[in-house]
Amino acid sequence: MSLLIADSGSTKTDWRLVDTDGQTHAIQTDGLNPYYQSTAQMTETLRQQLLPQVAHATVRKVFFYGTGCTGPAVNHIVSDSLQEILPGLQVVEVNSDMLGAARGATGHEPGIVCILGTGSNACCYDGAKISRGIQSLGFWLGDEGSGGYLGKTLVRDFFQERLPADLRELFQARYALDRPTLLENAYQKPYPNRYFAAFTPFLSDHLSHPYIAGLVVDAFTLFLTTYVKRFPESGQWPVHFVGSIAYYFAEPLRIAVQQTGLIMGNILKAPVERLVEFHKNS
Repeated sequence: MSLLIADSGSTKTDWRLVDTDGQTHAIQTDGLNPYYQSTAQMTETLRQQLLPQVAHATVRKVFFYGTGCTGPAVNHIVSDSLQEILPGLQVVEVNSDMLGAARGATGHEPGIVCILGTGSNACCYDGAKISRGIQSLGFWLGDEGSGGYLGKTLVRDFFQERLPADLRELFQARYALDRPTLLENAYQKPYPNRYFAAFTPFLSDHLSHPYIAGLVVDAFTLFLTTYVKRFPESGQWPVHFVGSIAYYFAEPLRIAVQQTGLIMGNILKAPVERLVEFHKNS
C-alpha cells in the first residue's frame, strides 16, 4: 500500500506519493484551505488535480498538513474530501501547516518555527508538539513578513508615491497597474493574499536597491518583534523558517534575525521532503 503526504499553503499543495517499494513521486495541486473552500469545492479540486496522478496506487494512509487546518471543526472538510476520492483510506491525519513546518524543519528537536510564504505564522515546538503559538489574524489584520504583506506594502508605496522614481518607472512598465484593477483584486475577488504575493518577484529582482532592501528587512523585523520575540523561548531556542519567502529572501531575513538578537536556525523552501523522512521513520 502507498503513503501520501501533503504540505498545503494558500497558493499550492505539494504532495509526495510514497510507493510500497519506497519510491517517492512529487505531485502538485492548487492550495487547499478549509476556511475558504467547502467540502464539495475541495473534493472537486482533488478529483480533478490529484486523483488522476494517484489512481494507479493503492493509497491507504494520508498525512495532510495545511494552512487553515486549525482543528476538528474545519479539518473534517479535508478528511471528508480525501475519503470521498480515495474510499480505501485506512488512516487520514489532518494537521496544521505549523506542525508540518515544525516536523520538517527540526524533526524531534525543540525550536521556534516560522512560516513565511503567502501568509505568515510562528510557533514554539518542543520536539513532539506545538507548545506555544500566535493568534494569527490573517491577511488584512496580520501576516506581517509574508509574501502577501510584502506585495501589499510595495503596491501601497507605489500608489502613495513613496517608491523612488526609478522603481516607480520599472514597476509601472512591468505591471501597468491602475487603481480600479487594484481595488477589484483587493476587495472583490477571492484570495487577495495570493494577488499581492504575486508582486514579490519585483522585490526579488530589485533587492539590491536600498529602498527595496529596507522594505524587506523592515517587514521581517516587524514579524520577528511582533511575534517571535514575545516567546519566552526566543532567547534560548534557534528560530527556523519555512516557506518560499524565507527561502528567496534569505539574506535580508538573516539580517533581520541578527538585528533582533535571535538565534538563526534552518531555512527550508518547503518541508515536504523532510516530512517524508519523518513519517518513514515514524
